[in-house]
Amino acid sequence: MNAANSHVFSHGRRDTCLTLEDWNGKSWRVLRGWLALSLAIALTLLLAVWFVAGLLTPDITPIHLPGLTEPADPGDLLPILWRNSLVLALHATACVAGFIAGASMPIAAAQRTGISRWIHVKAGELAILFVCAVTLFSLSTQALYLGFQGSTIAFQLHISNAVLILSVLPHAIPELAVLFLPLAAWLIASRRGEWNQLLAATFVTVLIAIPTLVVAATIEVYLWPHILEALSPVA
Repeated sequence: MNAANSHVFSHGRRDTCLTLEDWNGKSWRVLRGWLALSLAIALTLLLAVWFVAGLLTPDITPIHLPGLTEPADPGDLLPILWRNSLVLALHATACVAGFIAGASMPIAAAQRTGISRWIHVKAGELAILFVCAVTLFSLSTQALYLGFQGSTIAFQLHISNAVLILSVLPHAIPELAVLFLPLAAWLIASRRGEWNQLLAATFVTVLIAIPTLVVAATIEVYLWPHILEALSPVA
């Protein structure tokens, strides 16, 4: 590792440690801002899912839903956790990219001259564009995937898309809220110019998300099918 890279690394590590120490006394004040924004994004996504579900043609292939069409077991948690871990990893990567673009790259560029400096400046700009692209990609693909799934389930269980959306709220709200925590932290930090806090934000949001996703998946597998059974005239 050359001197410039060593300086960037030590600077990033120091910023992260200082940020975590600063948050130690005001963790709720920091967290509530992230939660409020992530909840707003989650509700926007659910509205998008409801809208998309009304546009898509449902699949007539019989649905496979553990707990409703067959007994549920702990192994049914794994596909849900795997899918959500990929989304969380994508959002956490976007948060780290924001840290690199807004905090690390300017320091690295200041340590260089000529073409090397120009490359580092452009790399920082590309990292910010990457975060924006990841955000749009994540929201659009989730809206399409969940909208299609929702359309199919609602059609086969003879319930409306709105009723289906209401049925998923017990697990969807905590699940989506923590999945969007890294992006919420990125948006707030970018607005305030606090790029140096994003690496710490990534650690904190992922640590919060992991146990919450396990609880949400458990609700989805073991409670949600009973809610659907109570709401559907054919279940």
